[in-house]
Amino acid sequence: MEDFWAGVLWALKIWLYLIVCLIMFPAMFGFSLGISETYMTILVKTLEWATLKIQKAHADEQALKASASNGLIQREDGSMEKELGELRRSRPKPPVGGDFTLSDSFYFTRRGIESIVEDEVTQRFSSEELVSWNLLTRTNNDFQYISLRLTLVYGLGIFVRYCILAPLRITLACIGLTWLVIGTSAVGLLPDWRIKSWISEWVHVMCYRICARGLSATIHYHNRENKPKKGGICVANHTSPIDIVILCNDGCYAMVGQVHGGLMGVVQRAMVRSCPHVWFERAEMKDRHLVTKRLRDHVNDKRKLPILIFPEGTCINNTSVMMFKKGSFEIGGTIYPVAIKYDPKFGDAFWNSSKYSMVSYLLRMMTSWALVCNVWYLPPMHQKEGEDAVQFANRVKSAIAHQGGLVDLQWDGGLKRAKVKESFKEQEQKKYSSMVVGEDSSSSD
Repeated sequence: MEDFWAGVLWALKIWLYLIVCLIMFPAMFGFSLGISETYMTILVKTLEWATLKIQKAHADEQALKASASNGLIQREDGSMEKELGELRRSRPKPPVGGDFTLSDSFYFTRRGIESIVEDEVTQRFSSEELVSWNLLTRTNNDFQYISLRLTLVYGLGIFVRYCILAPLRITLACIGLTWLVIGTSAVGLLPDWRIKSWISEWVHVMCYRICARGLSATIHYHNRENKPKKGGICVANHTSPIDIVILCNDGCYAMVGQVHGGLMGVVQRAMVRSCPHVWFERAEMKDRHLVTKRLRDHVNDKRKLPILIFPEGTCINNTSVMMFKKGSFEIGGTIYPVAIKYDPKFGDAFWNSSKYSMVSYLLRMMTSWALVCNVWYLPPMHQKEGEDAVQFANRVKSAIAHQGGLVDLQWDGGLKRAKVKESFKEQEQKKYSSMVVGEDSSSSD
């Protein structure tokens, strides 16, 4: 029995030595030994081969799947005025006042049916559908037996993901978080000199790089000359809590959030000892003026790290960008937009918080093939003269959506758990009312 435990201890030592030498040290200093690149090359070729096999087996279904991946409803990109105008072509509008035609009902009936079948909002809170299966059962519920060779590859993939990659990734995640707590706590004991800030940034980036390796993350950064600078505000679209790891893998940021308990609270208290992160108590989060003041004080100090904010306020499935909360754009200072786009072929990075807990989500990510994404640093943006916070937020959101190839939506991400506000309904009603009875009606109400 003693020989058995001695063998287990020896295997554990070898496992840790390999992790430290082949993964951790290269990650700490920002270089790679080529292991990840080799793995990704094999993975890409395997998925391409599997895709060809599936296409040959289901050649007749490819056109249907391709259309389904883009949505059940093909909507026209037009305003209410434009579409109603096309319906009214047979009856010109009188020169004075508004007008009503019975054909207007067809527009509202069609839009209602479209929303019942597939609305633009709720589909953004579910995982993105793939055109082709990526050998992960969670992304294709209709998988059927195709060939013996493909089934064997699928079985081998389960063994690799759950028996090799998952233990490796969990080990790296635990080491990264442990080092983050120990390193930031140790840096917090140093005198408040300039070197303390440099060491703190190095510790943060080093630990985030270890965690990124724990997800087999392959990240492509573009336009690094536009990286956020101290005293600025970095805003990005939000898909997952892992967004923080992705961005902090290339630079250090000051986090903004609510104080938590448990393990998350231990990490927060350790981080704030070495770096001026902005944590709020639950009661303080409701005080909008207090939050704005603390953030503005942070931005005005050009020695402090740029603040990282996700203005959507919730996770979206990386197919679109939803409404940005205006609070982030009332602080002042320079806004540094960042667009993040994940490749769903290698794993679903979207966190559906209403369906999965944080632990369950992280386990799903650690048993995926890899995490592949592109990050674009956009040129810094400033609020224009005469532009309010809402207009500025929409302008930044449009720039992020355009760069990342995402759909630009005006809807509030809070609709994931809340009903549509009455003000939204009234806005559409007033718009149609002005067309029916004239522009003067809206001003007279």
